[in-house]
Amino acid sequence: MADHPPIPPFTYESAVKKVRMAENGWNSRDPHKVSLVYTEDSRWRNRDEFVTGREQIVEFLTRKWSRELDYRLIKELWAFGGNRIAVRFAYECHDASGQWYRSYGNENWEFDDDGLMAVRHASINDLAISESERRYHWPLGPRPEGHPGLSELGF
Repeated sequence: MADHPPIPPFTYESAVKKVRMAENGWNSRDPHKVSLVYTEDSRWRNRDEFVTGREQIVEFLTRKWSRELDYRLIKELWAFGGNRIAVRFAYECHDASGQWYRSYGNENWEFDDDGLMAVRHASINDLAISESERRYHWPLGPRPEGHPGLSELGF
């Protein structure tokens, strides 16, 4: 299997890069592409849902992004050590009725020696917001370089 750099053990710089790569991947909203950075038997806890393996990851993300429309995400490194990274994140999206949400959360990640994520634990809280309260206005896709991160936005 090919390496998926950066690989553990992480330095501050490589952890920041891994977090931004994950953010960019999720902002693609491409479930198949995103699934490839996880091990074949990756285990997730996402809110109250438990997911195992790439096939279930694709199914989960397909459902997620069919409900969470105009999804835009920012992740920020919280801590790292060895083969683990902790992030905090916030994303904005709306549902089919047009109600906007900002969802805040934390993730704990564990990677294999090739740099694939083997474990992902996510805790997430949702806040209904008005469209005027949105803070993420870039075109769909990766957050542009220079766009403020969570700390700069005061989140």
